[in-house]
Amino acid sequence: MDITELILSDHHEQRRMFAVLDEIDRSDTRSLGIVWKRLAAMLEVHAEAEEELFYPELLKLGKARHDDAEAEETDDAIGDHNDIRDGILKAADAEVGSDDWWEGVNAAREANDEHMGEEEHEGLKDFRLHVDLETRHRIGLAFAVFEAEHVDGVPVVDKDPQTYIEENS
Repeated sequence: MDITELILSDHHEQRRMFAVLDEIDRSDTRSLGIVWKRLAAMLEVHAEAEEELFYPELLKLGKARHDDAEAEETDDAIGDHNDIRDGILKAADAEVGSDDWWEGVNAAREANDEHMGEEEHEGLKDFRLHVDLETRHRIGLAFAVFEAEHVDGVPVVDKDPQTYIEENS
């Protein structure tokens, strides 16, 4: 249960769910709403799990290596999560299938795509290279439990990146 593999698996599922939205007829608002409800919950739970369990460990790695890159990556990641949340909230305030709804969905998607790419090429790579498998396993199990416990979602609340880093460093 390597945390880096779980995060990569979640990223794959998020991409797949956005692709499912692409395939649904735009007039089928019932199906769009059902898939989006699940995807929005998945995105927010994933972000919250990373913030609770992964990023604090990534910040520890940066401190141990005397490397500010991990703090910069975490700052950027929290900002990305906020952008994803903003898209989720915009879609939540609109009628499913409307132009405003699609704007929210697409804003969340664009922010998520950017976030996943950066995370996969930076934080996850660093973590695999510098953190032992036992630690990655311990965090991975906690991450899986967190996601299972919150399968229906968590409150969508932006976080201040600098405050987050100060509180978790």
